[in-house]
Amino acid sequence: MDQLITFAEQNFILSTVWVVLFILLIFSFISPALAKYKRVNNHEATMLINKNDATVLDIRPQKDFRAGHIQGATQLKPEQVRQGEFGKLEKKKSAPIVVVCAMGNQATGTASKMVKDGFEDVYVLEGGMSSWTSAGLPVSK
Repeated sequence: MDQLITFAEQNFILSTVWVVLFILLIFSFISPALAKYKRVNNHEATMLINKNDATVLDIRPQKDFRAGHIQGATQLKPEQVRQGEFGKLEKKKSAPIVVVCAMGNQATGTASKMVKDGFEDVYVLEGGMSSWTSAGLPVSK
């Protein structure tokens, strides 16, 4: 134990970086469990869309949306998402909504904003459209 303390004292920056990385690693495991939205895979998203009539919200840029999107998806421009303009979905606050982005990373921020705005049943597609297309699932152009 004395050697560990001596090492930490002699290598303060290295020790600090290690502690920060460890905290971030723990946070990355805890934060999804505490989020008020849920993450779903392709199969679960398909079930939500087919059985629960979930709305698919695509938040990718217009160019990417036109190149291919999940059939029946509603598109919000990134500017609208940043400003929290969810007017298109106001009537669907209690219905399930699956948020889709390119890789699944940006959708989490949008899902958090939607939950804060009063949406009750929000999901994020893990892996985004990249995962959807690589699984060979249908897209609309």
